[in-house]
Amino acid sequence: QVQLVESGGGLVQAGGSLRLSCAASGLTLSTYAMGWFRQAPGKERVIVATISPSGRTTYYADSVKGRFTISRDNAKNTVYLQMNNLKPDDTAAFYCRAQKGDYEYWGQGTQVTVSS
Repeated sequence: QVQLVESGGGLVQAGGSLRLSCAASGLTLSTYAMGWFRQAPGKERVIVATISPSGRTTYYADSVKGRFTISRDNAKNTVYLQMNNLKPDDTAAFYCRAQKGDYEYWGQGTQVTVSS
């Protein structure tokens, strides 16, 4: 049974930092592309960042470039999202996704709230 469990969310002031973690079980993480997505209230879920199975290739949404960093530790079956200089507009539920071919798995999400 595949499980993705996000953690690290919380309430932070604007300009602060958080580090999200996504711990995977039931799959070999090193064979999956991983991504972080977010969904603000009343809005669609959108991509934040992705990382290739090897970790060599990353992608960032324009809104987070230079502030967020995605990384992975395949030995620990964990993916991270370091978020710096957080803004109120970053407030959302953050989800991690594992993707390989037609297979896709999602975590349950972790809430990030940034106060002004």
